[in-house]
Amino acid sequence: MNIKIRNASVTLGVNTILEEVNLDINEKDKIAIVGRNGAGKTTLLKAIIDNSLFESGIGDEKFSITTLGKFNIGYLEQIAFSNENNTLIDEVRESFNNLISMENRINNLVAEMNKNNDAKIILEYTETLETFKTLGGYSYQKEYEGLLNKFGFTSADKLKKIKEFSGGEKTKIAFIKLLLSKPDLLILDEPTNHLDIKTIENLESYLKDYPKTLILVSHDRMFLDNIVNIVYEIDYGKTYKYVGNYSNYEIEKNKRYEKVLKDYEYQQKEIKRLRGIYERFRFKPTKASMALSKLKQIERMDLIEKPKSEDLRTFKTNLSEIRKTSKVVMNLKNLSFGYKTILGSLNLEVLRGMKIGIIGENGIGKSTLLKTIGGLIKPLDGEIEYGLNLDIGYFDQNLITLNNDNTVLDEFRNYLPKISYEEARRALGSFLFKNDDVIKKIEVLSGGEKVRLQLCKIFYNKPNVLLLDEPTNHMDIIGKEHLESILKEYTGTLIFITHDRYFVNKIADQLLVFEDDIVKYYPYGYKQYEEEMKKDMPLSDNIVKIKKNNVNTYNLNKEIKIIEKDISNKERLLKNLQEELYKEEVYTDYLKSEEINQKIAKLSNELQELNNKWEELMNSYNV
Repeated sequence: MNIKIRNASVTLGVNTILEEVNLDINEKDKIAIVGRNGAGKTTLLKAIIDNSLFESGIGDEKFSITTLGKFNIGYLEQIAFSNENNTLIDEVRESFNNLISMENRINNLVAEMNKNNDAKIILEYTETLETFKTLGGYSYQKEYEGLLNKFGFTSADKLKKIKEFSGGEKTKIAFIKLLLSKPDLLILDEPTNHLDIKTIENLESYLKDYPKTLILVSHDRMFLDNIVNIVYEIDYGKTYKYVGNYSNYEIEKNKRYEKVLKDYEYQQKEIKRLRGIYERFRFKPTKASMALSKLKQIERMDLIEKPKSEDLRTFKTNLSEIRKTSKVVMNLKNLSFGYKTILGSLNLEVLRGMKIGIIGENGIGKSTLLKTIGGLIKPLDGEIEYGLNLDIGYFDQNLITLNNDNTVLDEFRNYLPKISYEEARRALGSFLFKNDDVIKKIEVLSGGEKVRLQLCKIFYNKPNVLLLDEPTNHMDIIGKEHLESILKEYTGTLIFITHDRYFVNKIADQLLVFEDDIVKYYPYGYKQYEEEMKKDMPLSDNIVKIKKNNVNTYNLNKEIKIIEKDISNKERLLKNLQEELYKEEVYTDYLKSEEINQKIAKLSNELQELNNKWEELMNSYNV
């Protein structure tokens, strides 16, 4: 297969999102599309699927789209369940209907050969068996079993009906079906969102060996580094191609910028020199012809456009002037955490300046532990002894403390009522909320803007203890890199949850790992943790086992059913909103489509929070 796109643009409503797209997609390419939030990455993916969205761009080349060979495209939004009464195992096996039919035919032919040595039957058996082998007939079962396991589904889950799974689990099932269908062109938009590290690593391993063509959008730098061999950057509406993984792209991008800038500056000097000669001699009869030739020489030049500097705008803050805490910041003594049932218990002494990363699967108590440490949830047992002079800043991944009815400015001033209007404007401006941005309602902000606003509120008070729950969700790569640099220089105490391996590797010098019904403490960072895991080391004395208590199943079942009903209602609302986007009166009206997209983003966040709570309760049920 091959797709070649030249000088294409994409306009949605009255806004031109992409101005000059040049793209080559070849057999077995593994391509990353990168760029800042709002650059048009998802728009480009949708246009690759539906070429009718492309029109002529602003470049000099003729607009064209060329495709060679027959191929099918797989995209997560296209995956639907044929029947939600199907069991999980039946649903995923549908991806192999052709092989299953072939397998049944082979078995029938074997039975017929036992009764009859007809040459036609033997020939059909031989040909069918050969095709079955070639198409992976002896490995397909192992393949889907492996993926179900990698995405955290148990043997008991295989017999559950699709309708019994949560929204997040249904997304995982759709994802598995997409991978098993092995489209000629697999397109993934932020596939690692809301996946835990173990699942990300399993997905990464699968995609490395994916035998066909892959295009993905992701802000996970380690994920990109380990998979892709081509990077297309979208910058100011134009695409730029780089061969290699993400790290190589960063190096080559800087080299390219420096070269183009150098060529531009050299050409400008040459133009200035030639114009100088022309101006000097154009009125001298004996030199006029020579002077005119210099002007024509300029006209014949292929003018080099001055390269635009990279858009590095991001938030600014200063956490250097913080109060000094006591040496022991907090002491967790036989601390049991959870809601109605104990999810885990541990002893841990947290010292000033520690940077502890919390990692592990979804829905097993990481956020609950952080909320307990921050005093938002009472311990179920044990105690926390806090040190002196603690100024705690807590960041919640679901941003539940933001009031959607507030403007940005009102939200900030309600949180910090003593500061002046001018100081509030300055503080918000340093987090990229400038001019009329401050009078926007929070309900219309993007996920990234909400994260910036919450960090602005927290960082303004210069906390000396930071508790951060998935702070990089919704952040683009430049935002992540800037937050990394802030936290690396931070002299206070930091405890944070993340599924971003690159981020935790950069920041954490200690780890708490939730794994296999135990919480493991490691007095070192992520890189050494990975190395130790490869050695398959025995468990250390720092392991804290999770207690398994009796559970009041009646109350738990009642709570689970309430949440499942809420999830079902919100999923129905989300589906209705997504269908609205395909109506002509909506997708041709930028303001309408933007308003619906904001509602979708808000509803998706609420669903994710409910799904996390559901998974946590189900884990409590199974302890």
